Amino acid sequence: MKILLDIPDSKAFHLLEVLRSIPYVKAKQITGEKAQLINEIKEAVENLQLVKEGKLEARPAKDLLDEL
Repeated sequence: MKILLDIPDSKAFHLLEVLRSIPYVKAKQITGEKAQLINEIKEAVENLQLVKEGKLEARPAKDLLDEL
């Protein structure tokens, strides 16, 4: 299982030390940019699920390309 945590910098060091002391846990830091990318992908997947459920209306790809 993978878990993404958002922890203030001032508290992160101590939590990382605790996590690293547990033999079956692998803790890895990621950059802010990577965390932002993960959040944006997660949001896109959630929006796609809402479109599939009919709770959100999708835009045609042509409209998106025309906007660019």
